[in-house]
Amino acid sequence: MEDVLANDIDTHHSRTPAGKPPRKRRVSAFSRRKVDDAYYWMAVPAAVIFAVFLYVPFVRGIMYSFTNSQGYGSCNWIGFQNYFALFRDERVGHAYLFTFLIAIAITVLINVIALFLSVALNGKIACKNGFRAIYFIPYTLAVLVIGYVFKYIFMQPLPELGKALGIGWLSESLLTSERYAWIPIVFLAVWQGVAYSVLIYLAGLQTVDSEVYEAAAIDGVNAWQKFWKITFPLIGPFFTINLVLTMKNALGTFDQVVALTDGGPNSKTETVTYLIWKGGLTGGEYAYQTANAVLFFIVLAIIAFIQLKFFGSKEKV
Repeated sequence: MEDVLANDIDTHHSRTPAGKPPRKRRVSAFSRRKVDDAYYWMAVPAAVIFAVFLYVPFVRGIMYSFTNSQGYGSCNWIGFQNYFALFRDERVGHAYLFTFLIAIAITVLINVIALFLSVALNGKIACKNGFRAIYFIPYTLAVLVIGYVFKYIFMQPLPELGKALGIGWLSESLLTSERYAWIPIVFLAVWQGVAYSVLIYLAGLQTVDSEVYEAAAIDGVNAWQKFWKITFPLIGPFFTINLVLTMKNALGTFDQVVALTDGGPNSKTETVTYLIWKGGLTGGEYAYQTANAVLFFIVLAIIAFIQLKFFGSKEKV
């Protein structure tokens, strides 16, 4: 046995050149960790593709915002004229105001409803997995397709129901009312957006140790105290990310407007994203609406930063 081990050791040493240290893995210039070559073969191509299809168009879009381009032909450099014009445009101002108002309504409603449903679905109820699947189905459906279905509902059955019940404001289609046309948009956005938020909250609830609830039960806390003092603080990070995502999606409301109101009546339901698409691609305002898109991107970044900074500081681990 000793002779076999000796032969193996001699064979191993014979394969390694004398005086040459073993080959070490490459070390990243930004870290002291040893990095395998496969990392570069996988990460670098992905970064290049990501830059070509995202950053390059983004930079070119910023450049176009300083021109008078109509999306085709030659264009001239006009500096910040598009940006100055945006702040004097009442239609743009109304679009931003309308977008912020419905975004706040959508964000609040989605998170309140999703929190309630996730806590209920996380409890000891029958057919729990079945209910989770049912609530997630709306998220898998195309917004435009469902939007046209809801458009028919708001145009035909709902007004008939309003007439039968004697409700004046519901007796006519909400989609044709300048005062109430925002309700179908918010309703559709909330109906579909709740599903994804429920999924995130359920993931957060799975991280809460059951022993915490057992200790609280011994202390005699009620259901509301258990939620507000224990559950909600412990899922704080999930609430923060949900708030950022729902606000971002709500500010980008587009498909719901296209399917339900097409910006009407009288341009009262135009969101910023809808206005950018409508004016930039079909209204001959390519550079002007590109400047609007750049401005909107800055607004979204500021809002997301404020949300993360404010709610992140209040999270409890």
